[in-house]
Parts: sequence; C-alpha cells; structure tokens
Amino acid sequence: MNNVIKYILLFGGVVVLFLANIFFGSVDISISDTLNVLLGNSDADSPVYIIIMSSRLPQAITALFAGAALAISGLMLQSLFNNPLAAPSILGISSGSGLGVAVVMLFMSGSVASMGLFGYFAVVVGAMIGAMVVLAILILFSMKIKSNTMLLVVGIMVGYVATSLITLMSYFSQSEGVISYVQWGMGDFSSVNSDNLIYFLVFIILGLLCSILLIKPMNALLLGERYAKNLGVNVNRTRIVVLLTTGLLTAIVTAFCGPIAFIGLSVPHIARLMFATSNHKTLIPTTIILGSIIALVCNLLTVSFSSGTVIPLNAITPLMGAPVIIYIIVNKKKIAYFN
Repeated sequence: MNNVIKYILLFGGVVVLFLANIFFGSVDISISDTLNVLLGNSDADSPVYIIIMSSRLPQAITALFAGAALAISGLMLQSLFNNPLAAPSILGISSGSGLGVAVVMLFMSGSVASMGLFGYFAVVVGAMIGAMVVLAILILFSMKIKSNTMLLVVGIMVGYVATSLITLMSYFSQSEGVISYVQWGMGDFSSVNSDNLIYFLVFIILGLLCSILLIKPMNALLLGERYAKNLGVNVNRTRIVVLLTTGLLTAIVTAFCGPIAFIGLSVPHIARLMFATSNHKTLIPTTIILGSIIALVCNLLTVSFSSGTVIPLNAITPLMGAPVIIYIIVNKKKIAYFN
C-alpha cells in the first residue's frame, strides 16, 4: 500500500475516533443534541452542553495528545538504547512521578478531593518534581556512563527504588490516602478539564516539537555512536536532549493522567511494522498519529455502555499493547529493527 494512502487512512482514523469520543460516552446523549452543542446552538447552562464541552471534548483532546506524547517517548527511547523493549516507564520516570504523587496523597491529608483545587495542583507539582528528580539522576549518570545499556539498567534500578519507597509509604499511611493513590494509578484521561487543558497542551506540544527536531541525530545514532560522531553528531548532548524531551512528555502525561501503560512500548512497533522502516523521518510523524489513535480507542473502550460506568484506563491499554509485544518477541528474527 502506498505511504500516502496509509497516511490518509491514519488521519481519517484520528478524525473518526476523535468524533466518536465526543459523541459517545457513559451518559446517553443523542447525536442531534451533540451536534447542536458543537455548532453553538445549545444553551451554555444545559447539562448536555456541560457534559460535551467540559468533559468529553477536553477528554478527547487529552487522549489525542497524551497518546502522541507517550508513543513518541517510547520511540525515542527505543532508538536511543537500541532496545525494542525500552519504554518511558523503564527509565523510572513514571515511577518518579508516582513517588511524587504518593508523597502528596499519602502524607497530605489523604484524599486529594478534600483539598479542592490545591490538592489537584499539589498532585501535578508532586508528579513533576518526582519525575524531574529521576531525570536529573539519569542525566548525571549519562555524563559518566558511556554505555546506553548500562544507563538503561540504571533507569530500571532507579524505578525499583522509587517503587519500594511508594510501597513503604503506602504501608504506613491511612487507608483514605492509599485508596486515592490506587485510583490515580489506574489512569484517566478525564482528569484534565477545560481550565487546565491549555497548560497540558503547551508542554506536550513543546515536547513533540523537540522530538521532530531530533530526527537527524536519531537517524545517525541508528548507525552506531562512532558513525554518528563522524557525521558531526554530539552523542552525549543528543542523549541528554532525548532524555529531557521524553522526561518532559512522560512527566506531564503521568502528572495529569496517571501512569499509562503499554502505549509508549507498543505503538512504535506498530509504526515500524506498518511502514517497514526505521527512518525517523517517517517513524516520528507516524508514531505521533498512531499514539493518538490508540489512546482514543482505549479511551472509548473505557466506557461501559451497558452500565454507564467508566472502566479504568490501565485495564484496557495492556489488552491492546501486550499482544503487539508478544508478536514482536516471537518474530524478532523476522523483523529488522534499528538498521
């Protein structure tokens, strides 16, 4: 299939799924009522308007950009470490965010809801600080450790330490705080509302633009560090920029939406299989679009239409991501990566 046709289908899929996330939800709203809201023909105080404009639309936009951010983070980490199983969570950045959130939820009066707006921003700030601390540790080690494999191991160990600290805090905390933390850990695109959506989008768009600027050095790194240096690529600086970019994207998504599993790990492989290439000039835009598609699909599947309830996001993402990873592992000799 021609690549142009593939891109047309991908863009069409994004549009269809984005609209589906707006038209369908846990509350039954007719298509005509939804269209009236979108076209500005509905009362701003009506329940239907509030549901569409304050809940479904921000949630669809959040899924669109969060999926893209996690997917592109996974792609860059897999290319940087030359490892098809690298993902944002592997480096411990997600665990660092979780540790920051745990401090807020477990030691600051338990329930975030009871603290109102302060509690919400405290969670976001806590997640960002936790992620940045882990990122600072990784950058420090990246200046001393020249092996990408060893740096990957350091990231895994940092993640284990953060997880251990979270477990200890949970053990000594009140049940209310533990329940709040567990609920956050299930993942949710609906936590970004119309008031703070702009802040979420600014950071995500900034990170996505940085990833696009990394196309040439990432392609050079696929040929090996020595070859990249001969092409004039500053390998250490590129490594730090990649870590900063993926750290920013992962931290923002985790802070606002919780630790979303498997999107960053599986989507880059789908992009490689779809276009049969490792060229980042093709892979980066494809991965961004596919990440949005997978996130929108997962968000749509969280709605239980029969009961009107919402299923945790992290109960859906492994069902879509795990089969892809299993396929990659089984067929690793037949699939050429990083060449």
